Amino acid sequence: MMKFKLLLVSMLLVFVSSCKQSTTTNNEVKTEQKTDANGFAYETVANDPTGLRLYTLKNGLKVYLSKNTDEPKIQTYIAVRAGSNYDPKESTGLAHYLEHMVFKGTHKIGTLDWEKEKEYLKKISDLYEQHRTEEDLEKKKAIYKEIDKVSLEASNFSIANEYDKMTSSLGATGTNAHTWFEETVYKNKIPANELDKWLSLESERFSTLVLRLFHTELEAVFEEFNRGQDNDFRKRYAAMLEGLFPKHPYGQQKTIGTAEHLKNPSLVDINNYFDKYYVPNNMAVVLVGDLDFDATIKKVNDNFGKFEKKELTHPVLPKEDAITQPVINEVFGPTSESVSIAYRSKGVNSEEEKLVTLCDMIMANGNAGLLDLNLNQKQVVQRAGCSPTFLNDYGYHNFTGNPKSGQTLEEVKDLLLEQIEKLKKGEFDEWMIEAVVNDLKLSQTRQYENNTALASAYYNAFIHHEKWENKVKFLNDLKKVTKKELVDFANKFYQNNYVVTYKRKGEDKNIVKVENPGITPVNLNRGKSSEFIQAFNKVESATLEPKFIDYKTAIKETKTANDINVSFITNQKNDLFDLNIIFDMGGDHNKKLSLAAGYLEYIGTDKYSAEEIKKEFYKLGINYYVSAQNDKTYVGLRGLKENLSKGLELLEHLWDNAKADPEAYAKYVEKIYKGRQDGKTQKGNILWGGLMNYGKYGENSRLRDIMQIDELKAINPEELVNIVKDMKNYKQRIFYYGKDVDAAVSALNTHHKLYGELKDYPEKKVYKETETGGNVFFTNYDMVQSELLFLAKGAPFDPKNLAASTLFNTYFGSGLSSIVFQEIRESKSLAYSAFASYSNASKKDDSNYVMAYVGTQANKLSQAVDAMMDLMNNMPEAEKQFNAAKEATLKKIAAQRITKSSIFWSYERLKNLGIDNDNREEMYNTIKNMTITDLKSFFDKNVKGESYNVMVIGNKKDLDVKSLQKLGKITELDVDKLFNYVDKKEVKQ
Repeated sequence: MMKFKLLLVSMLLVFVSSCKQSTTTNNEVKTEQKTDANGFAYETVANDPTGLRLYTLKNGLKVYLSKNTDEPKIQTYIAVRAGSNYDPKESTGLAHYLEHMVFKGTHKIGTLDWEKEKEYLKKISDLYEQHRTEEDLEKKKAIYKEIDKVSLEASNFSIANEYDKMTSSLGATGTNAHTWFEETVYKNKIPANELDKWLSLESERFSTLVLRLFHTELEAVFEEFNRGQDNDFRKRYAAMLEGLFPKHPYGQQKTIGTAEHLKNPSLVDINNYFDKYYVPNNMAVVLVGDLDFDATIKKVNDNFGKFEKKELTHPVLPKEDAITQPVINEVFGPTSESVSIAYRSKGVNSEEEKLVTLCDMIMANGNAGLLDLNLNQKQVVQRAGCSPTFLNDYGYHNFTGNPKSGQTLEEVKDLLLEQIEKLKKGEFDEWMIEAVVNDLKLSQTRQYENNTALASAYYNAFIHHEKWENKVKFLNDLKKVTKKELVDFANKFYQNNYVVTYKRKGEDKNIVKVENPGITPVNLNRGKSSEFIQAFNKVESATLEPKFIDYKTAIKETKTANDINVSFITNQKNDLFDLNIIFDMGGDHNKKLSLAAGYLEYIGTDKYSAEEIKKEFYKLGINYYVSAQNDKTYVGLRGLKENLSKGLELLEHLWDNAKADPEAYAKYVEKIYKGRQDGKTQKGNILWGGLMNYGKYGENSRLRDIMQIDELKAINPEELVNIVKDMKNYKQRIFYYGKDVDAAVSALNTHHKLYGELKDYPEKKVYKETETGGNVFFTNYDMVQSELLFLAKGAPFDPKNLAASTLFNTYFGSGLSSIVFQEIRESKSLAYSAFASYSNASKKDDSNYVMAYVGTQANKLSQAVDAMMDLMNNMPEAEKQFNAAKEATLKKIAAQRITKSSIFWSYERLKNLGIDNDNREEMYNTIKNMTITDLKSFFDKNVKGESYNVMVIGNKKDLDVKSLQKLGKITELDVDKLFNYVDKKEVKQ
């Protein structure tokens, strides 16, 4: 919940968007002032395909509205121009912590008796001021104990998670927030019929700040701080910023704050920050979705128009001196090595934003950029890339690289710099600028079919003071840049003015150990409610009826001349297409199939080199892929419909005429080897990959059933090429999403040539799930937190369980108002992240699983284990919370619309489960009639008393072994055992 951003690639807003097609024939882009039926003035931009109406209320609040009726939902954002840049120097982390507290309610939300509660909260605030200034450590601890005592007393009058309960009751999804340098943004996606209630809730939420349940939430922030210490990417990123910005808060104030400041918070400072920056003339409401413009702005004004405008100035931040020579930084940690090279630029709304954007796409666009072709395609490094970020005061262009086996970070750095020199010398094709602009249009067309992406673009424009007119014409402006202008700019911009940051493997000596303060669990008052929520729940919204799909009529069928079945759905929105040739066989049928599919990326044909193939596809605005999964293989093509036939012809040429390249294969094997070595340094991969698979399958898992490096080296690459070519001879089917299916079938008839009767698939290897229970599988890893995953094999998949398990997950294990989250985090402050779920199988022959997760400080491990196990065996029965979870689940189903290509892919998933209809209708009707007794019966039968395998990753020297021994026999597994990596020798080319 409420994660602060660590990296945000600047969002480019498009001239071409799929959401709405402009009917204006005039290409002029200019802002127009208009007035709606209610007399509200707004701005609109001619030829803006997103259809934005930008209102400014009398109190200065900006309101961004855009309509899209694909689904009866509205993506909402409430954005504040206030982030960690404006934290007081003695209170870093304040803006982020405030973000957490805005979820705690007001003097109306979350309180049983405000007059009594506020007396305790005032006392707590005073105690924190004493705690902050006290230098004697023993006296400081005594004050904290008093804070803990008074906080427990205050919790008698508070109700945890009332805000979350109300958003959940609306059927909202994605309830969250984030803080970054210049922004704090609050998020919900709501059913369209709940707009009135959402507005009343949010206007109350932002009217008053109440710092209740403060010290337990502070512990949750400490857990978030620890997660950051365990993230080497974040460490490299922070070091990069420190080098780029030695004066500015971008580099000098981390959003999470320092440990010392988190230990000594000031509630007075937090209130002052809220009063200063959370004012309407510093905020925006963004709504994108199924709405009526005139009615919506009136409702927004009725709720937010009453907020008072205040005089506001943001602090003047330091200006940076020019970087005149390379700045070198190093960070250390257990993950694989990497290097970044970053150049500081001017910020948003500058000409440099346009030029750096173009340079970035020339360097790396995933297909035909200099890094793509010269480093990634030729496998000169393990991987390389770049991305720009633009903020209000400055920006930066960051290049990153990972070394291949035996390569130093310094060598990777030099290779990155060599490619930048090629840009400066103009060593790229003349057509590239036009191609990358078209590529940006293409990707943005896809992106803005999504209301969330479009709403994100609007709030970014607000935060960065961007005129929407400029964003609409942004890509047209890029088209005007000539190659000479770009090369001239590159020679001025990319000099010895960069910051290089080496992320090396090794011990991080800057880790901060945080003491467990011994918090007394606060009262949740789960069965009680404030007067506000009682009145809120009585308000009835217009009914939103669910809509279900008849897949057999929604998915049309035709055939090719070769009698291959083509399923298709017409794209009603734009001229993009997606073509998939599907083989119902994968790595389980032939272990070498995924190897062959990956190898195809690095070889060419008798006509084109591998690099030339990439360029030809890029010219067409077409992407292709070959992907082999466990039991499916996809050969795909997507892009501009007008170039479908040419793209398919090129793909079929590659498919039929691929030529083995022994040198490329040797590098490919080396890349696989290094990928394995890098993968086993990633704690997420160890827990959710290695340990989880071991917990499910033991030693006979798909993950461990791999070819060793010596076996890979012994393969003749010609064999892999033949495997790819031979795929055409197997049974297959096709899915097409786009316009003009006849043209697509005609292209298939012309280019997708098949000969003779198609072969049946080879026999599939089955990996058998083991029984769980009595085992603790532990892997040692240098980290601050410990993470635990509880896994119990349940009953075989049964469609009748889908309704109950969905409701159970909402009520018990997932979401901010769930039982697990409230107990583990809100009451006991034992973790930043904790959840539990009844996980249904994805295949009808597989088993369901009961899962639970908690990530916590090592010194809280015993408490966290006891708390989680108690919940997994004793589900609290809270009638009000159950009814809220039930209502939320029903509303989410009612607002859900399966559209476009998702219709086909959702049907594919259902067929894997042996279901051939839209089962949501049955689930909806079942949930409607369920009671808390029914849910308790489901829990008793499927969750309570289950026997778990427990997977643990953490630092062995900090591990509380006794707490784990209560769970079963402890077996320590190293990563090579988990992944079955036998050959540890360097692979030499």
